[in-house]
Amino acid sequence: MAIGSSIGLIAIGAILAFAIPWEVEFVDITVIGYILMAAGLLGLLFTALIFGRRDRTVIRERPRDRDIIRDRDVM
Repeated sequence: MAIGSSIGLIAIGAILAFAIPWEVEFVDITVIGYILMAAGLLGLLFTALIFGRRDRTVIRERPRDRDIIRDRDVM
């Protein structure tokens, strides 16, 4: 889940939880909004952890041997 989709889930969840006055008998829209906001926050947290680890990776190269010693020439 990318950062944009996580923020989208949080926004849609907030709209469902706080801004929509609809009431449906068998579905509580407020709870669905809270669930979407929680899923967005978890996705944002996991995305930040994954990308944070990638930024801290250090790659070190060993110096190359530039002098090549040949025992014999190949024809």
